[in-house]
Amino acid sequence: MKIALIGCGTIGTVLAQAIKDKTIDVELDCVYDKVEEKGKEFAEKFQTKFKNIDEILDENLDLIVEAASQEAVRTLVPGILKSNKNVMIMSAGALVDDKLLNEIKSLAKKNNLRVYVPSGAIVGLDGIKSANVLDIDKVILKTRKPLKSFEGAPFFEKNKIDLKNIKRPTVIYEGSAKEAVKLFPQNINVAASLSLAGIGPERTIIQIIADPNIDKIVHEIIVEGKFGMLHTKTENIPYPDNVKTSYLAALSAVATLKKVNEPIQVGT
Repeated sequence: MKIALIGCGTIGTVLAQAIKDKTIDVELDCVYDKVEEKGKEFAEKFQTKFKNIDEILDENLDLIVEAASQEAVRTLVPGILKSNKNVMIMSAGALVDDKLLNEIKSLAKKNNLRVYVPSGAIVGLDGIKSANVLDIDKVILKTRKPLKSFEGAPFFEKNKIDLKNIKRPTVIYEGSAKEAVKLFPQNINVAASLSLAGIGPERTIIQIIADPNIDKIVHEIIVEGKFGMLHTKTENIPYPDNVKTSYLAALSAVATLKKVNEPIQVGT
């Protein structure tokens, strides 16, 4: 499999290293980052080529991995599908936009392509997809993060909360996944993948807790429906160079690429 990577940050680094170490049997043909110097340094480190978007779209590739931002999904993924290439989306928060999601679905179907959305930093999506065959009554995601993880989130521009003044676990947001991914675009992409697997972004409830006493990123999911009740909890170690990203989120990209390549598919 021949792939390109868009975004040379944390997830891109983990993915490129896995390819270099031959953990995944794929070829990293080229990379792109909107910061050209960063992209070229990345390409040199992982012995591949830096190319602009137009050049990547002209390449003969099996799949393009988006690991950049929700904005990259909005501006680039439709063009990737139009160029007849499969795509993996890591910034799943962009997909709570119904118009964009429907456009991506339509293009993928029209061109007989696949769009992969890894589980990210949560577990249990296989069970939720199974449960959703019948009716699901309720999906709640409780996310607890250290204060540093929230720095720069648009939520704090609209809500006058000073992170430095939080001395104990504090619920800073409770509402729909649809709104959460806009207010915390780098913190809660898992809300979108959870919504896609379950009952949608408007009915999926997100509770976000800023906790000065922890150093892990904790995601707890509660699902109730005709199937019964599902309860999962993941305590994620943040990636050392980026406290906003859970290590498991990056590893889910590696695991998804491996699954695409494997002849036997395990799990729902």
